[in-house]
Amino acid sequence: MADDDRDPSDFEEMLRRMMSGGQVDPEALRDALSGMGGMPIDAAQMSGFMSQLQGMFGGDPWQGAQQRALHIANRDGLGIADGSRASLADAFALANLWLGEATTISELASAPQAMTRGEWVEKTLPVWKEIADPVSTSIADALTGALETQVPPEMQSMVQGAGQLMRGLGGSLFAAQFGQVLGRLSLEVVSGGDVGIPVLPAGTAAVIPQNIADFGAGLEIPEDQIALYLAVRELAYARLYRHAKWLHLHVLSQITDFARGVTVDVEVLDDLASRLDPTNPEELRAAIEGGALLPAQTEAQREALARLENLIATIDGWVDVVTEEATSRLPDGARLAEAARRRRAVGGPAEDALGALVGLKLRPRRLREASAMWRAVTDAVGIAARDALWDYPDIMPLASDIDDPSALIARLEALQRGETPEADELDEALARLLDGEDFGAADTDAADSGAADTDDTASPGGEDEPGDDRPEGDRPV
Repeated sequence: MADDDRDPSDFEEMLRRMMSGGQVDPEALRDALSGMGGMPIDAAQMSGFMSQLQGMFGGDPWQGAQQRALHIANRDGLGIADGSRASLADAFALANLWLGEATTISELASAPQAMTRGEWVEKTLPVWKEIADPVSTSIADALTGALETQVPPEMQSMVQGAGQLMRGLGGSLFAAQFGQVLGRLSLEVVSGGDVGIPVLPAGTAAVIPQNIADFGAGLEIPEDQIALYLAVRELAYARLYRHAKWLHLHVLSQITDFARGVTVDVEVLDDLASRLDPTNPEELRAAIEGGALLPAQTEAQREALARLENLIATIDGWVDVVTEEATSRLPDGARLAEAARRRRAVGGPAEDALGALVGLKLRPRRLREASAMWRAVTDAVGIAARDALWDYPDIMPLASDIDDPSALIARLEALQRGETPEADELDEALARLLDGEDFGAADTDAADSGAADTDDTASPGGEDEPGDDRPEGDRPV
């Protein structure tokens, strides 16, 4: 069949192949677009076609991501047995009593929850979306750029609306993959704070009873002890974020700052598209999930990641120490604490996939050092002075304090003795400002003095400049 006699249904068949299995095949899409060259499609027909595709990809892709995640999360049941719910309520009640002796940070305003896997997906999706959106946008931009370079010049006028289409397609593709990973993650997490970042609303504590058995696999510890330990740890975590109201935004802003620097490697994307088998979409899914499309981290990203890791380690270290103190009566508390630390350091398969998907793996590599710092601070100045370090962001421990907490401890001990700590340059400048000192006037005086010195240097002995016959009062300073 000649090029100008091709049936538009051929193109429709290409689209069906492109969307086979519910996944978008970039190579088939490219074939479909390139196959349009020479096809006798009028402007109205093309406009209608674009409108249909934009309707297909123009909605919120994260709704589809949530549906995929919920399908995986709820496959083993939607509810929690009444016995499990009652046991966990008792564990939370006892955990609150024990925490009252281990920290001065007050109880939560709302009751802790026994949460299903599906509820965890629904409650945490807004945070995951905020973290993943920059990467989704980057993939969409890369697909849009690929379209602009691959479409022949004679087709540019016909596919002017395809840029928005490709953007929606890229977002839908990424969100669909993200939904699958999030669903698998819901099968692993045991509590709201289990992944190391505040994915639940501030002041919310939750444990997922469906996953408690897997957490204790191989430990040979009674499940009620495991539930009590997890309840203590989750409540400590939630109490901290409710007390330090600035902390939630502080952590998420650092994560999103890192994520905004993530870009897609266009060369890898082009190479992948050239090798993809339209009948085997698994290669594309594996590339996205495995992080193959994300280039190596930049120096700025590595620095941002180091700051974030220090912050997460500082938070988890405090939770470790408080949990250890609160569960000192628990027969297997030490073994459970070690299991929790190893779990945070290694992570699970779904957490690894999530890290590859967004280019960010949250491993508090300095967790043990941070825990040792908080333990040393507690031994030196007590619980109240330790917990007061979370009152304001500018007094919380720094990365240097994790390396060597001696200076931090010395400062806290001096405060307990009523001694005023030695002021640094910032403290002195702030004190001068609060005293009403006019920094602008001082700068003006210094500038005037400098100008006078310049004139004296230019005219030694105060003599007039040559050629200036004006009276002294009319000459510029």
